[in-house]
Amino acid sequence: MKYVSYQVNGAESYGVRVGEGIVDLKSKYGETYPTLKEFLSSKEFSEGFQVDHESVTYSADEVQLLPVISNPDKIFCIGINYETHRIETNREKVGYPVVFHRFAESQVGHNEPILLPEESAQLDFEGELAVVIGKPGRRIAKEDAYDHIAGYACYNDGSIRDWQRHTHQWGPGKNFDATGGFGPDLVTRDEIGDGEALRLQTRLNGQVMQDTTTDLMIFSIPELIEYVSSYTTLQTGDVIVSGTPGGVGAKRNPPVFMKEGDVVEIEIEKVGVLRNPITSDVRQKQQSKTAAQSV
Repeated sequence: MKYVSYQVNGAESYGVRVGEGIVDLKSKYGETYPTLKEFLSSKEFSEGFQVDHESVTYSADEVQLLPVISNPDKIFCIGINYETHRIETNREKVGYPVVFHRFAESQVGHNEPILLPEESAQLDFEGELAVVIGKPGRRIAKEDAYDHIAGYACYNDGSIRDWQRHTHQWGPGKNFDATGGFGPDLVTRDEIGDGEALRLQTRLNGQVMQDTTTDLMIFSIPELIEYVSSYTTLQTGDVIVSGTPGGVGAKRNPPVFMKEGDVVEIEIEKVGVLRNPITSDVRQKQQSKTAAQSV
C-alpha cells in the first residue's frame, strides 16, 4: 500500500493513495492516531486492511502533500554510503557508517518548493532512499532489522555546500528550512523484497545526474538499523536516509548547483518519483507578504 500525509483546507491529515485519488484515514482513526506516524503503530497498519476503492475522499490535486512523516522524532542521515560518492569526495574508507541528523523543519513534501536560502548559492541535490521505522527497538540485530521497517520513500537530502564545509560538522549545511524533499508516498515493506536492488535516479531539469542501484550501498539497510539502534532507541516514524551515490553537483566540473526555476526529481524503482521545484526563499517571503496584504 501507499500512504500519504497531506494538508487540505488548512488541516493536516493522512490516507491511502488509490490510483489518482486518496482515501482519508484520519476521519476514521484520527482520534486514536492523529498523524500517519501514530497510525504506523496500529493493528490496522501492521495487519493490513481492505481499502474501499469506491470511497476516494480527495483527488490528488485537491491536497498539498506533506513530508511522508510530517512529525518524526528523529531523522538519521547517512553520509558517504556509496563507493562512487566516497571516491568523488576523496574520503577514506571507514569501518562505521557516517551519521548526521536533520530537523523536521528542513523537509518539504512532493511538489512543494525547495528553498534556495539568501545565505548561499550552493544548493545541491542528493537522491536517496528513506527507510521509515514501524516497530520500535533498541540494539536491533541485522537479521531482525527488516521486521522493524514500515516502508520506504524517496528523499532529496538537499545540502547547502558552503555551510556544510564551515567546520567538520555537517549539520548547518543540512538543516536550512525547506531544503530537503521527502515523498511522495510511504510504500509499505511488503511491496518491495527485503534487500531488493532498486534503481535510483536523480534528474535536474530532466537531465540524469545520479544513477545507481541500492544494492551498491557500502553499509546495507540492516547494518544501518543495527548501528543506529545500538546508540539510541528507534521509535515508530523515525527515518533513516540511507545515503547518496556519486554525481552530486558540488563534485562536477564545473560544479552544478540548483537555482531558482529548476526542477529536481528523485525516482526510485517501485517507490515513486519525488518532484520539487526550486524557489528562492526571498521570493517566497515576497509572495507571502503580497498574499497577506491582499487579504
